[in-house]
Amino acid sequence: MQLALDSISKKVGPQTWLHDMSLALHSGAVTVLLGATQAGKTSLMRIMAGLDTPTAGRVMVDGVDVTGMPVRDRNVAMVYQQFINYPSMKVAANIASPLKLRGEKNIDARVREIASRLHIDMFLDRYPAELSGGQQQRVALARALAKGAPLMLLDEPLVNLDYKLREELREELTQLFAAGQSTVVYATTEPGEALLLGGYTAVLDEGQLLQYGPTAEVFHAPNSLRVARAFSDPPMNLIAASAVPGGVRLEGGAELAVPLSQGVATAAGLTVGVRASALRVEARPGDISVGGVVELAEISGSDTFVHAATPWGDLVAQLTGVHYFELGMSITLHLDPAQAYVFGADGRLAWAPARPNAVQGGR
Repeated sequence: MQLALDSISKKVGPQTWLHDMSLALHSGAVTVLLGATQAGKTSLMRIMAGLDTPTAGRVMVDGVDVTGMPVRDRNVAMVYQQFINYPSMKVAANIASPLKLRGEKNIDARVREIASRLHIDMFLDRYPAELSGGQQQRVALARALAKGAPLMLLDEPLVNLDYKLREELREELTQLFAAGQSTVVYATTEPGEALLLGGYTAVLDEGQLLQYGPTAEVFHAPNSLRVARAFSDPPMNLIAASAVPGGVRLEGGAELAVPLSQGVATAAGLTVGVRASALRVEARPGDISVGGVVELAEISGSDTFVHAATPWGDLVAQLTGVHYFELGMSITLHLDPAQAYVFGADGRLAWAPARPNAVQGGR
């Protein structure tokens, strides 16, 4: 399915939920809608599905205007954050329901295959009410996958699952999407999830479409500060800077040698962006460094996040492995200047690090 949104917007009373935007999805690929809560992701998906109509603009499917066509007349599968299953039917029957409507053969084998990949094959003879919330969500996801609709809309489908299972299912979904023929739209608040799914990413913020393109390109070259914030977890460190001959000077005195265009090089009010993963506690040749005081250190999974007050402002460093820091202790953070971003006074990207050769397939 080729789905295109042509200058659509959505207003509810005096509020604008979606500002004027145009978006043409890549047929048969995954498009991630990335943004914080209330960025407009669900509103946009409801218009794509036909559950809502835009205040202005058109929804085009394979070149045909379907703006006023109700959802029941469209071949769409949608999974919400809150699971929806048939309570009177066992799990196997829930998953099989779209297969029976299509008159498919070998339904039992197909049901077991999908259920196994979503780790619910042991629950096929139970009713949804006998399952946990996370298990019921996987049933709803399995039924959507079984439907095989040309357009599949997934609104944060893994948000109710525990961390370990989310990681496992993300990998499974990536393979299932790649093997299918559906155009998939997947909404998430998590940049890491967008990177794992690959494909294309549309970054939304306060109802505005900020950037759309291949996921890896959007991540490595965010076109503005707003995109960089949305596509960094933890949020990108932002450091006030000014232009100097041959580069920029950070607040605190350190200089970065970056070739800026004439317009940016003479502008005031620059911002240097540094992802938390680019800051280190061990020095390497060519680094610039800043001293600071530890305000907080937290261990999450296999990483340690250190919050420090420095002359560059409050910084967050994401360190691989488990490290222990006492509150109030001195710390020195190191940065390879080649990993810094520069944004102009208007918030637009002026300089981005060279993209690593190892980044492939949207990861």
